[in-house]
Amino acid sequence: MAAESPQRAYRAPCPGCGAPVDFRSAQSIHAVCGYCQSMVLRQGETLSRLGKMAELFDDHSPLQLQASGAWKGQAFTLVGRLQYKYGEGTWTEWHAVLANGTSAYLSEDNGAYVFSTPLTLQRELPEAERFRVGGTTAINGKSFSVASNNPVSLMSAQGELPRLPALGQPFAMVELRSQASGEVLSIDYSTQPPSVSIGSSVLLDDLKLSGLRGESVKDEKGRQFNCPNCGAPVTPLLATSKSITCGSCNSLIDLSQGLGAELKHAVQDEPVAPLIPLGSQGPFQGALWQVVGFQHRMGTDPSDPDEHFGWEEYLLYNAKRGFIFLVDSTDGWSVVKPTTGAPVMSTNGQSATYLGTTYRLKERYHAETSYVAGEFYWQVSRGQKTSNRDFASGKSLLSMEQSANEVTWSVGSTIESDAVASAFKLTDKKELLKRSDAGPGSAAVAVNSRVGIVIFLCLVLLILVISRCSSCNPATENCASSSRSSGGSFGGFSSGGGHK
Repeated sequence: MAAESPQRAYRAPCPGCGAPVDFRSAQSIHAVCGYCQSMVLRQGETLSRLGKMAELFDDHSPLQLQASGAWKGQAFTLVGRLQYKYGEGTWTEWHAVLANGTSAYLSEDNGAYVFSTPLTLQRELPEAERFRVGGTTAINGKSFSVASNNPVSLMSAQGELPRLPALGQPFAMVELRSQASGEVLSIDYSTQPPSVSIGSSVLLDDLKLSGLRGESVKDEKGRQFNCPNCGAPVTPLLATSKSITCGSCNSLIDLSQGLGAELKHAVQDEPVAPLIPLGSQGPFQGALWQVVGFQHRMGTDPSDPDEHFGWEEYLLYNAKRGFIFLVDSTDGWSVVKPTTGAPVMSTNGQSATYLGTTYRLKERYHAETSYVAGEFYWQVSRGQKTSNRDFASGKSLLSMEQSANEVTWSVGSTIESDAVASAFKLTDKKELLKRSDAGPGSAAVAVNSRVGIVIFLCLVLLILVISRCSSCNPATENCASSSRSSGGSFGGFSSGGGHK
């Protein structure tokens, strides 16, 4: 589906190389020459060269310039791209020109998409530091929750743009989430006054896009490197991975600075074997997902810091839908994903409401990552800590995780262990996958089949507790054994709360 031509277009020669530079929107004042990468400023009918733009990094996006589609009945064309980075990762904003010549934005962050338009404010905005993560504020009469407040910087740009932040210079980006409509409001402090846009989550299929890139085939050889700890070859499977573990020595390697930089690593001495092997593929929610990452996490009760409990999280990836989490806790299995909007938590913290459903508080605890395997789109590390609240409404689950700069909500539902076994073709592990949510009959079978293992483990744990109970440190050891039943985090740490 081709987008309609705008009412007006402007073309002039690049002041750097003479190649034609196009402006399809009257609101666009910057462009990046596609031939010499010059940054071009438009002032009336005159173009000025500001410098040279850094090369784009290949994010393996299915989108590209001149791809077109429709949003709320309006045709649009993608004419520009901005690539940003922040503390935990990267994201991309596409400049879309609607048929009437006005600008819109399609934000892309690890497979999640938000389509937004500029917002005119009724009052001046405060400084960025006034927005406290987890707090609430009103913008144009609507209530929003502050989801993230991070310093970000522009990495590269392409095409025609309504704004162009200074390359590599940090500025504040604040993201707010609607507590009623699920809208996302972004405040960009690279301009004065700040640029504001508001939008909502979309699926690529809903935009009826045409002119997408063909399936991207990554150069595996170019992404391969030697483990900085043991020297074994390591090959990331995802172009956007920020952390990966070595398959030989289990070291956790930081990729956030790129493969050409000195790779930092942390040795993980006590490997935890996931029940679902990395690389496994299985169907959930109408799509095929691949297991790309695995975390073991520890929880502590704020009222009893000596009490620990553990659970596992599998990071699943689909090329069109991005990432979701498959959580394995003592209470059972669940599939969850980060929310776009912000649930409303009661003043006493005992309940939270999201999209008309009220969830009751189930657990409140501190969480810490104790072991990592595979790849992650954020910079994961052992010892990462968050404050968590888990809520439930029947089989529906809602979770909040809060760190210093971000609040992430995740929503999902429980699933039967048999569904997990069937999806990943693990029928031989059905009994190992069963949890306390299984029916009485199933539970009895599971207990009978594993009674010998349980007795053996109890003896081993008794010896370990006697010899090590005073020295177990969840930051450096796997202290998963506990008499407490954990509710799990129902979503895990997600750096993508911003810009989704």
